[in-house]
Amino acid sequence: MESLDAELERARALDEAALADAIETIGFECTRCGECCTADPKPTVDDEDGEQAADPHTATVFPGEVRDLTNETGRAWNDVARPMPYGLDDSGEGETFEWALQTTACGDCTFYTEKNGQGACTVHEDRPLICETYPFSVALGGTSQPMGEAVDESGMVRAHECEGLGRDISREDAEVLASALKERAVRELEEAIAVRDNYEPARPDSGAVVHDSEGAKRPDGTPYEG
Repeated sequence: MESLDAELERARALDEAALADAIETIGFECTRCGECCTADPKPTVDDEDGEQAADPHTATVFPGEVRDLTNETGRAWNDVARPMPYGLDDSGEGETFEWALQTTACGDCTFYTEKNGQGACTVHEDRPLICETYPFSVALGGTSQPMGEAVDESGMVRAHECEGLGRDISREDAEVLASALKERAVRELEEAIAVRDNYEPARPDSGAVVHDSEGAKRPDGTPYEG
């Protein structure tokens, strides 16, 4: 596996035209079904009563994106984002290395709503890159690993399952999406490198500690001082 630094150079060298070609070939148009913004309806998690519950929506976000959303919406940090659950125990304690968008009690993205029977985002113009680029990702080590199928010969561009795939997309829209996809890959690797370089083990007496590119934080976004 390439080092994160080498993968960052690969991300910076990505050919946006080639990314756009791949996106244009498979085609995509958001149908506003809401599947990517809501809890997984397949029951996979047991709740406290032994009944089955849906997996909550999980979308990773950069600390700068969280801050932008707090400024835009007036919400507190922990009303916008939550510690990524991976690495935390069942009580939510421990160390983790990413933020995820906050969810409602039913597991949907906190910014998801419905209008006239269609899904909608209340912060659409300021949505994070992971939302802007869905259902696509790039297959570079250190980025959010793709779960879908390759849509180009090199296998660089991946598409997650989505009912909007296969629909016509204009070249202009494909290029906009490709640019955002490259930006996301670069930022994910820059984030991973900063976390690697700044990481110091934390021993929280309670709750979670999130290590991001800005340092260790508590779930409310304040610095962790162990």
